Amino acid sequence: MACTFLPKSSPPLFHARRPKIHRPKLKQFIPKSSDAQIFGLKFHFSDNSSPTFLSAKAPICAKVSKGDVPPNFSLKDQDGKTVSLSKFKGKPVVVYFYPADDSPGCTKEACAFRDSYEKFKKAGAEVIGISGDDPASHKAFAKKHRLPFILLSDDGNKIRREWGVPSDLFGTLAGRQTYVMDKNAVVQLIYNNQFQPEKHVDETLKLLQSLSL
Repeated sequence: MACTFLPKSSPPLFHARRPKIHRPKLKQFIPKSSDAQIFGLKFHFSDNSSPTFLSAKAPICAKVSKGDVPPNFSLKDQDGKTVSLSKFKGKPVVVYFYPADDSPGCTKEACAFRDSYEKFKKAGAEVIGISGDDPASHKAFAKKHRLPFILLSDDGNKIRREWGVPSDLFGTLAGRQTYVMDKNAVVQLIYNNQFQPEKHVDETLKLLQSLSL
């Protein structure tokens, strides 16, 4: 009788391959050769530059509070002239910090201050906008949108840090914060709202009108 011997185990017909799973990198980057605006921040990269990663920075704790007399500063305006905060003592002053010239939110905010500028003048108040842009950028921004008030260049964001303007989005976005000082240079209002820029004007006017009563 013929016998047929079978192998103890048969080899598998095929080897199953695990599907590759695409895992997105946690870091975000901006490609080379680009000019980009992200949440009001402007970035420029040349052809020879490497991709730049957006890293979170520690937020800045508030240093200027309601009831304080903030530190003086001297900065260049859109015409290249040096302007000191102490120059305006004796009248109410509105100082608003914003992320960048010509970004959508900052343009809305600046135009809202422009449209209500006569009301600020009637209240005897001076309006001053501050960002890290240079005087040439401020000049173009003011001309483009017919801004009648002072724009100051905070090179290196030194004054922003001294005043303790908080950042947003885990430190990746320069804060949008407004300070209202009375005629004695005492802070009476601090208003922070990154994503409703026009509200800064409404809240500021309410406070100024109450001071004039």
